[in-house]
Formats: sequence, C-alpha cells, structure tokens
Amino acid sequence: MTNLKLQEFQKQAMKKVPELKSGMTVRVHQKIKEGEKERIQIFEGLIIKISAGDGINKSITVRKVVEGVGVEKIFPIHSPIVTKIEVKKKSKVRRSKLYYMRERFGKSARLRGKFVKSEDAKLEKEIEESAGKLAEEAEKKEAEETKDEPKESKEEQV
Repeated sequence: MTNLKLQEFQKQAMKKVPELKSGMTVRVHQKIKEGEKERIQIFEGLIIKISAGDGINKSITVRKVVEGVGVEKIFPIHSPIVTKIEVKKKSKVRRSKLYYMRERFGKSARLRGKFVKSEDAKLEKEIEESAGKLAEEAEKKEAEETKDEPKESKEEQV
C-alpha cells in the first residue's frame, strides 16, 4: 500500500528532461536563493557521470574548468531546484564514467562531437521558412495583378 503511494508520488515529481548520456555538454539552469531574492544560475559543462539511481533518484555529475580549476557539481535531475537542462553538444565517448577527464586539460581534453541545434534555433528556422512562403505567395499575387494591368493600359492607349 505505501509502496504504491510512493510510486505515484515519484511519477508526479518526475519532470520531462532530454535524454542524457555521459559525454554530452549541457547547460543546467538552477534556482539560487540569496536572502529573499531568487534567481536562475546556469552551469555549463560536460556530463562525466550519470548515477545508477532509478526514476526520481537519478542525478548527473557535470564538470567544467573555471580559471584553470576543475569544478564538478552533482545535480538531481528531477529536483525542483533544477529548472531546465539544455543539451548543447553530443560527443562520442566509449565509457559511461568519464573520470579520466579530471586529469586532462587543454587540447587533450577535447572530445569529438557535434553541436546540437536548440529548440530556439528550430523555431527560428520554421519562422524563416513560413516567412519565405508568405513572401513567395505575395510575389505571385503581385505578378498576377501586374499581368492584368498591362491589358487595361493597352485598351486605354487605343
């Protein structure tokens, strides 16, 4: 009985997040409280570990280098503190835990991969395409109107 209630609570608390794998470069939007004020801070880095936790207990470890010092943060994915997770880059890796990245810096710390187009870029592309279609339709209408005009002008000249 209590197990069912716990499972229902966990389903309600789970968020919709993108598919995350180690080797991805992500931007994690995190709520920070400073006194009475609340703001969102972005932490961008490489996922070096995804915990073995299941469901609501799943967490990721994100690493970035700031002024020559490696910084790692552990984020519970479904926590209310984490507002959004954006995937910026997908890299090809052959391990699930990238602890070896801790010893690497500079060029040896690069991973092969490709940048992922964000949802904003997709929306902008769709807007451009629809604007292009509208412009083409307007040009067609103008062309039809100009075809009709010369006939009228010839009649007027005679």
